[in-house]
Amino acid sequence: MAEHSGHPQTSRSFDLLDERVRRWIWKRGWSELQDIQEESIPTILGGQTDVLIGAGTGRGKTEAAFLPICSRLASDEAAGLGALYVSPLKALINDQFSRLDDLCEDLEIQVHRWHGDVSSSRKRKVIDNPAGILLITPESLEALFVVRGPRIPRLFAGLRYVVVDELHAFVGTERGAQLRSLLHRVELAVRRRVPRIGLSATMGDMGIAAGFMRPGRAEEVLRIDSKEGGQEIRVQVRGYSCRRPERGKEPEELPSTLSIADHLFETLRGQHNLVFANRRELVEQYADRLRLRTEQLRLPREFWPHHGNLSREVREDVERALKDPSRPTTAVCTSTLEMGIDIGSVAGVAQLESPSSVVSLRQRLGRSGRRGEPAVLRMYVSEWEVDSRTAPEDAIRSELFAATAMVNLMVQGWCEPPSTGAFHFSTLLHQVMSMIAQHGGVRPEEAWGALCPSGPFERTDQGRFGGLLRAMGAADLITQVSDGTLLLGELGERFANHYSFFAVLQSPEEYRVQWGSKALGTLPIAFALAEGAMLIFAGRRWRIDSFDQAAKIIMVSPAAGGVPPEFRGSGFGHTHHKVRAEMLSLYQSVDLPVFLDPGARRLLAEGRSQFHRYGLDSTPLLRSGDGG
Repeated sequence: MAEHSGHPQTSRSFDLLDERVRRWIWKRGWSELQDIQEESIPTILGGQTDVLIGAGTGRGKTEAAFLPICSRLASDEAAGLGALYVSPLKALINDQFSRLDDLCEDLEIQVHRWHGDVSSSRKRKVIDNPAGILLITPESLEALFVVRGPRIPRLFAGLRYVVVDELHAFVGTERGAQLRSLLHRVELAVRRRVPRIGLSATMGDMGIAAGFMRPGRAEEVLRIDSKEGGQEIRVQVRGYSCRRPERGKEPEELPSTLSIADHLFETLRGQHNLVFANRRELVEQYADRLRLRTEQLRLPREFWPHHGNLSREVREDVERALKDPSRPTTAVCTSTLEMGIDIGSVAGVAQLESPSSVVSLRQRLGRSGRRGEPAVLRMYVSEWEVDSRTAPEDAIRSELFAATAMVNLMVQGWCEPPSTGAFHFSTLLHQVMSMIAQHGGVRPEEAWGALCPSGPFERTDQGRFGGLLRAMGAADLITQVSDGTLLLGELGERFANHYSFFAVLQSPEEYRVQWGSKALGTLPIAFALAEGAMLIFAGRRWRIDSFDQAAKIIMVSPAAGGVPPEFRGSGFGHTHHKVRAEMLSLYQSVDLPVFLDPGARRLLAEGRSQFHRYGLDSTPLLRSGDGG
């Protein structure tokens, strides 16, 4: 294990790069390499060691990996693809394609994209003449194994590097287990170890990340953690409260929404900003409110929504606007703009409601202040005024205390470590079926040996693996012929032949929303359809003119009213015990964090008063109701 950090005074790595790569750097006027680039270049050029690179957004992680990779590939005559880049997002692949294509043009290195939006003709060129760098999602890599299994050894015969971007998005997840399995199967196909390079802006525990990258051999992964920066951070948490309406008169939005929207409008207009929300309906609500403000004042539109249910065209329009310095643009978004898509310089970041985690907060703040400017964060928290109907968790202002605790922990440099230790049985089942589809059949001992003892599912012993195979057989997912070979069963064939098999996490069925010929996005299948109903979507208000239940298409036209649809998948996961401990410390303290505005300070005082009123300083439990 090795830890590297520090600011380079002179470059010992620049001269190691290919002359054409050095010329590319010169043309961009770089005066020096970043610390992570200085440290990574010699090791990656050596082509033997796994490397984990941690640095904030915009600190040169992509170049730290690809300057040496491209230098080596430029002089490498091996057949096949030389580097495989895996990203969690298609949008990030498209962004990196533009950046790498610029670097690789003079090196005569081909760069290819491979995901659901890439044409079959372009994919065919990669299969027929594999060379250069392939940018791909885990799902598309899975599809390669299932659909083109016999071609995998030739396709990756010349593979020298695997790069995993936004590594923290994979660690401890089912999608991450799928990715580990696929990378292991790539090495089995080429019959050698291929160095892996992980890139991450936010990682609570580099050791866990190293173990994810190379199971069982984390100590051999070189860890390069940037210590450059010392960036100034400006944070303000703003508190709002509003009177709860009478029963049966609940509004579609909090009364404080208007006050928050007013402050966002006055503070952010005229600049590039990101406003993050935890829920897509909140994105739509605020994007609509801010749009109305600009129209009322007859100003050019600056505020736009960006989330996963919007069409690719709508999202890409917003991303292009963010990259245009002459066009002030604020995106109200979910986590879709949290990761490393290059959107240029952002003046500030706003957060609506308490963030879901410190990791997410750090990632979002990292989008601001990327060119020597301070990173700016404004957080907006709204609570109901306390009355006889107020629940204890609302009375103690838990939302405000969670937000404050997360800011404290972020400033201290802490964030949640990724969870590990799960067996990932559903993904193991998926990978067994994928191996059978790839090879046309496998023997149980071959599947066990490939996936479990030293592979990505090392926690699964032979007994559990055998039990899983028997359960799969009983469900007709697989069948075993007389010589012991496992084949796909009738049900397994149907699953494996459907495009949805390539993803370990399935998306729900959805309606497509269209305005004339323009695709706006999709809505959950559970959405209540009615002609004449009005909704807010894509930051505008619409009337449903018609819908085709069979084709799952909703036709809309502009309208004066509407409410945001309710999307699935909103809400928080588990809150880390460290965050809860920091919240408890805040309740028990008398200190006032300097980043709270007067409204937030008032909510803090109210929360502490209610905390002591309920006796929570002496017991963690409250009795509620009749105790039945």
